[in-house]
Amino acid sequence: MPSVNRQKIMYTATGISDKEQCLKEFAPLVKRIAHFMMLKLPNSVQVDDMIQAGMIGLLDAASRYDELRGAQFETYASQRIRGAMLDELRSADWLPRSMRSDMRKIEGAINRAQQRLGKSPAESEIARELGITLPEYQQLLQESHGAQLMYYEDFHNTGEEDFFERFETDGKSNPLEMLKDERFRAALIQGIENLPERERMLMGMHYEQDMNLREIGAVLGVGESRVCQLHSQAVARLRAMLEDH
Repeated sequence: MPSVNRQKIMYTATGISDKEQCLKEFAPLVKRIAHFMMLKLPNSVQVDDMIQAGMIGLLDAASRYDELRGAQFETYASQRIRGAMLDELRSADWLPRSMRSDMRKIEGAINRAQQRLGKSPAESEIARELGITLPEYQQLLQESHGAQLMYYEDFHNTGEEDFFERFETDGKSNPLEMLKDERFRAALIQGIENLPERERMLMGMHYEQDMNLREIGAVLGVGESRVCQLHSQAVARLRAMLEDH
């Protein structure tokens, strides 16, 4: 995204003085985050609803931001925007129980097939393990692509607590918990490395390069719905690999 002209926006101790200019300058950031999150959400969620919620989060960030805390506004605003979108999803009860159940079935089938075959199973092998046809399995992936991994901090019940207040160093960090986190991180990295090539490429394009559905589909030569299927399958594989962590 083009750099923001900081001279246009005045920062004060009580937030940003020109809220209208702030909304105009950072609207592309809201749209980018919304389209990024859509890959992890079911078809029932509309991107326009996410953008609307994100704009509310941006306005909240503009009201709360204090430049003296030393954080870049874009970093702070990104967390507020994502938080507002997640609040909208929670209030809409966006993840039906049946979707969670379907993802658990897929994860279990992947785990069983992998143990039986001694390798990462192909889509047809996963479908066979589930006792359904390949098109039925791909449809199940399409319908289940909302049950995805989210950042841990996104689901904390923070109330009015500021993001940077939540992550200030207090000298009381538990080294054991930090070690566990590092082990999980290492296991996740290894799990991604073990994904089939196309799924590994997809995860890299989405999570490292911030590419959206359309952009990833163009690289892989498939449609957006197929990208959703592959993403759901990659996440299910990772969940199966990391079930002991």
